[in-house]
Amino acid sequence: ILTWAVILLKHRVNHRRWNAERHFLEQFWRHGDPAQIVETLPDHAPGRLARVGLEVTRYCTRSSRSSELDGAVARALRQTLDAENVDLEYGQTVLASISSTAPFVGLFGTVWSVHHALLALGSSGQATLDKVAGPVGEALVMTGAGLAVAIPAVIAFNLFTRANRLRLVALDAFAYDLHTFLLTGMRPWPGASNALVVDKLVVTT
Repeated sequence: ILTWAVILLKHRVNHRRWNAERHFLEQFWRHGDPAQIVETLPDHAPGRLARVGLEVTRYCTRSSRSSELDGAVARALRQTLDAENVDLEYGQTVLASISSTAPFVGLFGTVWSVHHALLALGSSGQATLDKVAGPVGEALVMTGAGLAVAIPAVIAFNLFTRANRLRLVALDAFAYDLHTFLLTGMRPWPGASNALVVDKLVVTT
């Protein structure tokens, strides 16, 4: 239950987040004043990057620290990206732990059931089917239960990890373009793609 709860919750959160971020990245560079669009959209990773970069730029400009602008903006954007990376890993530890421990829990149940089967045989002195079938059936159920928990957790972990990696690549590219824009005023060339790339297996419903 915990495995599927984490998978469904993370899928739902990521789906809404990625849709909002994709829309933001599509609109940001088309807007006449990127600083204005940041204030009108919901709080999400690209918006936080843009907001932090703009705030640092305004601070350095107003305090006559233009010479420090390059390093200050780069440092602020990197710190924001690191924070987003930590946020993306939410729930990943649970899935990794379940995928690695569930088979062993199932194996323990299997051993326990086989142990009971041997005890039943020893107490009865007869290797009849009715003495063996119950414990052996329990052993098979425990093995199947462990695999049924571990396999979805492993698949979900790998899919979420890939989607998170692609998302970080897109955010890093946006941060690079934003850094260039804040320093020089130059926007990305029109053919550049700022759309957020996401694994369709994870995002689509």
